[in-house]
Amino acid sequence: MADISAKMPNFKTNVRRRGPLKWLFTTGWRHVLGLAICVYAIFPILYILSTSLYPNNDINNTTALFADVSWANYDALLANADGNRPFLTWYVNTVVIGVLTSIGSVFLSALAAYAFSRLRFKGRRGGLMSLILMQMFPSILGLVAIFSLMSDIGQVFPQLGLNSQLGLVMVYMGGALGGGTYLMYGFFNTVPKEIDEAAKIDGASHARIFFTITLRLVAPVLAVQMLLSYIGVTSDYVLASILLSDPEKLTLATGLQTLINDPYSKDWSMFTAGAILSALPTVVIFLVLQRYITSGLTAGATKG
Repeated sequence: MADISAKMPNFKTNVRRRGPLKWLFTTGWRHVLGLAICVYAIFPILYILSTSLYPNNDINNTTALFADVSWANYDALLANADGNRPFLTWYVNTVVIGVLTSIGSVFLSALAAYAFSRLRFKGRRGGLMSLILMQMFPSILGLVAIFSLMSDIGQVFPQLGLNSQLGLVMVYMGGALGGGTYLMYGFFNTVPKEIDEAAKIDGASHARIFFTITLRLVAPVLAVQMLLSYIGVTSDYVLASILLSDPEKLTLATGLQTLINDPYSKDWSMFTAGAILSALPTVVIFLVLQRYITSGLTAGATKG
């Protein structure tokens, strides 16, 4: 046994340890870059959270994060002692408008995307090109037209005119239809058409195929579109400020703006407290739908 072991080759190799400088230039720079990006992304959030917990409204004299911590701003915002800040009413208005808009825009966009993807009709190509062209123009160009249109509609149907939350929902749904349709169109194309053909052989109509088969297969992109629509609606200020004027009907974006309107008494601490609370539903929705988001954003790009 001794002779055999002596004749066996030595598989041990001398592994030279890399120095810190070589490690930095090979793989270490990636860790440093990732850490810098994390700090860059987290710092604004920490600053806003620190400002919301600062009891004094004068934040110009603070030079450190969390210099003083107090829940006074949150208590005052939720209590609404003076009656000028119905934060909970704004909160409910925003959630209701956001949910209705996201559900309605997803449903309409899915119908249009299914038609462009599965049906062949005259004007199909022109319609797709129109959707792309519409995304090139900023929405601010249509503010005057939207205000005039809603004013005229309100004279006939007051429930859909100016200072109407339902009218605002309709405007949001129309604005999200173009981008949502084009996003879903790419995802619908990834669903094999053989599934539709097999269902048609069994006697299924287009409506039954859409509601019972296709919608289940495109659930990721539905979640992505719902999340994007909700975020866009809840963070919008321009349209909501133009169409809504009643303090009890305002959204969070327009309602919180009233806290910093006065140039002599801008309540930045309470404003940031409201911003933190307004972001909670978006974070919850993102956590619930996160397993759909990655596949929903990438799968539509594999086949056009």
